[in-house]
Amino acid sequence: MADHTPSTKPYLIRALHQWCSDFGFTPFIAVFVDQQVEVPMEFVKNDEIVLNLSTEACHELQLENDWISFQARFSGVPKKIFVPISNVLAIYARENGQGMSFPFEVITPDDIAGDTARKSKQATPSRPALKIVK
Repeated sequence: MADHTPSTKPYLIRALHQWCSDFGFTPFIAVFVDQQVEVPMEFVKNDEIVLNLSTEACHELQLENDWISFQARFSGVPKKIFVPISNVLAIYARENGQGMSFPFEVITPDDIAGDTARKSKQATPSRPALKIVK
């Protein structure tokens, strides 16, 4: 019988957000953008967006176990933001870069539809990813 232990990722994100806030740093998250993420697409570059999670920048911030949501202004226009925790690539302090990055698995339609073992590839911000082709 396999023991399913919940992910530590949302807890680490909340802890680092609190650390940034406690010490006067600006918490930023890097997010891999796919169809599950709700952000202003005009600010997405290379399938990624960096979001400011400071209390000054976002309203109604919710850091839940499965998702992060808040409202923020982009070029003066209020927008509702929704990010699944699985899409968070990193959380760090803008001022000094201290924080934590997380592995990210890109799931393809073949992985979902097929009966074969789930394949994944690692994606990291601003770095090329290699894929083994058989």
